Amino acid sequence: MTGNATTLSEKRSSAPAVGSKPSISRRIHGLIIEMWKYRLSYAFIFPFMAMFIIFILIPVVAGVLLSFTYFNAFDFPSWRGWLNYQNLFSQDVVFLQHVLPNSFKFAVFVGPVGYLLAFLLAWLISQLPSTLRTWYALAMYAPSLSAGVAMTVVWTVMFTGDRSGYINSFLLKWGIIDKPVYLLLDQDYLLNIMIVISIWSSMGIGFLAILAGILNVDKQLYEAGKIDGISSRLQEVWYITVPMMKPQMMFAAIMAIVHTIKSGGIGVALSGSNPTPNYAGQLLLDHIGDYGFIRFELGYASAISIFVLLLCYVLSKFFGFLFAPKEDE
Repeated sequence: MTGNATTLSEKRSSAPAVGSKPSISRRIHGLIIEMWKYRLSYAFIFPFMAMFIIFILIPVVAGVLLSFTYFNAFDFPSWRGWLNYQNLFSQDVVFLQHVLPNSFKFAVFVGPVGYLLAFLLAWLISQLPSTLRTWYALAMYAPSLSAGVAMTVVWTVMFTGDRSGYINSFLLKWGIIDKPVYLLLDQDYLLNIMIVISIWSSMGIGFLAILAGILNVDKQLYEAGKIDGISSRLQEVWYITVPMMKPQMMFAAIMAIVHTIKSGGIGVALSGSNPTPNYAGQLLLDHIGDYGFIRFELGYASAISIFVLLLCYVLSKFFGFLFAPKEDE
């Protein structure tokens, strides 16, 4: 009897107290058992997780750490704290006077205009017969398949500053100008040309998502709308089409943000100089390339990259809030 009582008391003393947290070793042991139980599922996600960690997570973490250092790609990085960010927003005259205004103007025109144009073209194409719809969608999507620098090679022929340029040749022929204008080297024209080229090439995967969303709207909703008093195509788009494809609209908005912010090298390729003449076509990515690959100030370039990353995150959250389906819908 006494032995049984002793054994029972030992078991009680070894058992974890009610409400107490298990030790770290017990947690790790339990996690390993749980992972082994679902080992086949983890084997399927392992390739994606490995690629994500190697090519996304580690570079982002390394970029964040380097943004607090001075690193010239030769010597070991030295810690600078917040100095890179302080210089970016207080001492970098090129960034404050040229890069930010250029990027803001570029984003205001390319982002919203390209987004609205993508929706308009997708809606017009959705009204066509199936065969024509495929070819028109391919024609609109094809420019986005070209790399930014490859596109500029094609457009340089249009805007080159001699008589062989199509724009100058047309203006000279009609007597609008007396001599060729160096459009790609003039700070008054360069950024505007970059905006035109970027809008032309902005019909990418977001455009296809909008087109797919329009085509997947239930046709019975339009018939019900006519019964309820909808009498025009504009009312159909506003009251039926757009509310029924908010996920596609949100995806297209995020892709428009990415396309706008990641645009870089266009002005350099057009003008043939880096930096561009009087920094007229210098965007955020061009500024990163200037400090990272020309001046070899990789710590400062990393700080600019983190600023761009945070900007993308904030804008994505804003459009996610704007277009995400609400719980009461």
